[in-house]
Amino acid sequence: MKKKTIISLAIIIGILIADQVLKIWVKTNMMMGEEIHFIKDRIMLHFTENRGMAFGMEFGGDWGKLALSIFRILAIGGLIYYLIRLIKKNENTIYIICISLVIAGATGNLIDSAFYGLIFTDSYGQVATMFPPQGGYASFLHGHVVDMFYCPIIQTHYPDWFPVKGGEDFIFFRPIFNIADSAITISVFLMIIFYKKIFAQERESNHTEKDRLSTDSTQ
Repeated sequence: MKKKTIISLAIIIGILIADQVLKIWVKTNMMMGEEIHFIKDRIMLHFTENRGMAFGMEFGGDWGKLALSIFRILAIGGLIYYLIRLIKKNENTIYIICISLVIAGATGNLIDSAFYGLIFTDSYGQVATMFPPQGGYASFLHGHVVDMFYCPIIQTHYPDWFPVKGGEDFIFFRPIFNIADSAITISVFLMIIFYKKIFAQERESNHTEKDRLSTDSTQ
């Protein structure tokens, strides 16, 4: 059980450090829209920010942003409680890793939303300043999430005969994301790949607990 606690903490802390170090570097070294190319036009850092969810999706303006931030806080609290229970019950290690990845990813983006508006100037036409004397660009919980990974692996056009979008540009993969987003995505893939193994152990654990309670009640 101690080993699973260490694994969980290592994942959460490691991802949070990597996520925040990269975001702060991008924020303090790049202007909005600036790019650093690694493999031609296929893999690059492209600095952008979003006001909402993962992969640049947005949700309902300022009030939606506030609601999303509050939801993240409640969800992270619930997930931490759930993770502690999983570790105490000695549940499947892969499942514990998955939940740890989700907590790390959600927390990483929450940090941006909660604090980046307070500690940075904006990045439009300038490299942001950290801890500016005049204050940041937004209030608590209204900061923007920093995204930077852009991998338009396929760039082509829809054929002219294609319904509605004929002749338009086609890009795969279009979303711009960060390490926190990646952690959540990896968690989803792991749960899909190891679904049977994860939930077979959980069902076995539940049956064992029910049998124990049944035995106790008959004594």
